[in-house]
Amino acid sequence: MKEEPDLLLKRSPSFSPGISSASKADQSLDTPALASTALRMSYRIARGEQGVLTFEPYKSAILPLWRFKTPAIATKSSEDLWKRFVQYGEAGDFVGQDMTRKFIQMGMTRAKRYANHKGGKKYEKADANGVKKELPKSTGHKDKEEKEEASRIFRGYWERCKEDETYTRLKEEFLKEQKEWDKDVKRASSGSALADTKEKLKPVAKRTASRR
Repeated sequence: MKEEPDLLLKRSPSFSPGISSASKADQSLDTPALASTALRMSYRIARGEQGVLTFEPYKSAILPLWRFKTPAIATKSSEDLWKRFVQYGEAGDFVGQDMTRKFIQMGMTRAKRYANHKGGKKYEKADANGVKKELPKSTGHKDKEEKEEASRIFRGYWERCKEDETYTRLKEEFLKEQKEWDKDVKRASSGSALADTKEKLKPVAKRTASRR
């Protein structure tokens, strides 16, 4: 049976569960987050893989490297992603590194989903209250063992990402910079709101003064 990728992946024309292209893995590296502070500070590490399919332009740059259909394809894909992870680290681009880490983690979790659920379908359609019920895990489907092995392959690289010294250092620097950025934005926003309030109160102050 043909493997059905998730809905969000279906919307990405560059996605195919087949093997990644070596030429794409060897592309010259783009680091837009280093060129734009606003882009860099808009990135959120979040939880797990959150944001992996929405944060551009990194999503489109990394997605073509991500495949998990068979252990051989997962091996090639995880190697290409690890190479990209290291390249981003060498360039000092934490956003690129973390986005690549998310794709590696998603390789692990999505392959595991296909191992546990035939066709990768984990939930039933939402009921009238919008609640989705998880489907029972399936057993014995033909690609179950392949997907389990693919998940293990990605997991090995995911563990390496978490332990990487460059990644750890860049993450600390990024979080420190973002904390200060968020404070500045909050202060600027508060100051702007205060100025707006004073401007709105000017007519009231004039009317009050004229009555005295």
